[in-house]
Amino acid sequence: MTDDVSATSAEEGTDAAAAENAADTAPTGARDEASVARRLEAILLIVEEPQSLVALATAVGAPVPAVRQAIEGLVEDYDGLTGGPRRGFELREVGGGWRLYVREEHDDLVSEFVNAQAPSRLSQAALETLAVIAYKQPVTRGQVASIRAVNVDSVVRTLLARGLITEAFTDPDTGAIHYATTDALLVNLGINSLDELPHISPLLDDGSDGFDEVVR
Repeated sequence: MTDDVSATSAEEGTDAAAAENAADTAPTGARDEASVARRLEAILLIVEEPQSLVALATAVGAPVPAVRQAIEGLVEDYDGLTGGPRRGFELREVGGGWRLYVREEHDDLVSEFVNAQAPSRLSQAALETLAVIAYKQPVTRGQVASIRAVNVDSVVRTLLARGLITEAFTDPDTGAIHYATTDALLVNLGINSLDELPHISPLLDDGSDGFDEVVR
């Protein structure tokens, strides 16, 4: 009996060692491809705009062909074509760039969840961002951030979730998404069109304050 246990233990130890050696001797290309895919996932989880293959290659420090191959592998993995489950999100190419998106069949679910988590009133930051988009539309997230001089990523997501703005179109050259307001904004403001928004010029500083003092 003791001999049998010893033999079993020895076999298990041999199997473990063999598995470890197999991992160590796996083709370098396979290990590199997996590493590139993991780094790509980390970047794709945080980007707000579609990223080109060149931009992704620069971000993860890998050649463009390797990034293209890793992207194709991730698409198949998320779509459940590699033996795993089909994910609730997908990796999609939009405007010449790649970005993670919720699958269309889950849009309503996600919208309901986000709306349930959102406060009933918009914050001052959200109101200011909404005003910029309303008057400057169609406008990119970067342009709004430049005008407000602050990061507006989370605020834009809130406005999208509320249905007050929408992704109007994506620039085919830069991949930048342009935002515009929706009919829901008109309903909330009680107006029929954007033409009824108050003219903003009279509300702006004309730069004359203090001018007389300087001239004197």
